[in-house]
Amino acid sequence: MDAVLFDLDGTLIDTWRLYVAAYGRTLEPHLGHAPGIAEIARLKPTSEYRLLSNALGEAQAPAAHREFIAHYEALHETYCDGLYPGVPELLAALRAEGRRLGLVTGKTRPAWEITQSRCALGPFEVVVTDEDVRTPKPHPEGLLLAARRLALAPARCLYVGDSLADLGAAREAGMAFAAVLWCKGPGERDAFRAQALEQGARACLERPRELAGLLDDEPATPAAAG
Repeated sequence: MDAVLFDLDGTLIDTWRLYVAAYGRTLEPHLGHAPGIAEIARLKPTSEYRLLSNALGEAQAPAAHREFIAHYEALHETYCDGLYPGVPELLAALRAEGRRLGLVTGKTRPAWEITQSRCALGPFEVVVTDEDVRTPKPHPEGLLLAARRLALAPARCLYVGDSLADLGAAREAGMAFAAVLWCKGPGERDAFRAQALEQGARACLERPRELAGLLDDEPATPAAAG
């Protein structure tokens, strides 16, 4: 396996509380209330910009996204819970082995740059953000773009993520997929594991260090069509 591509939020870094707070402060003046977790989920948060467009309409989305980014930056220190335990060691080990690393995320580039400047994630050879694609995950566009930028066949890449949308994108791109469980609460872990394996995940990882074993298995096996 020549490259490892990661989702970002919920996979490498815990920004859940930060997003809920930033969405709430952005949307409250427009909606008359701060949306709760269930309402945010109904708005399909595949990316900040797309969620705001779903909530407020395309005409208001650009200004609302600027407001969101200001809140995201101001609240980052208080609400971002940082890298998941074991992630810094995983990234360091992969880089020491000479693995090519990339990110394919629904995060917009301004939000990524804020997080990158505050969290010790280190360098990635390729970073694909929401602005780089027309269609978000589970469409494979972002993963295929990352593979092209790395000049690699998709089958030589492993995608690591925390959602069924991530899995669907990997399957359609012809990439193997590893599902992470370390971001899941006790009440959702078993159900997510079962769904991920049923839909073709190559493995479900309890801890970041378990990724190493997958990378020693050659050749890569793309997730099976569902």
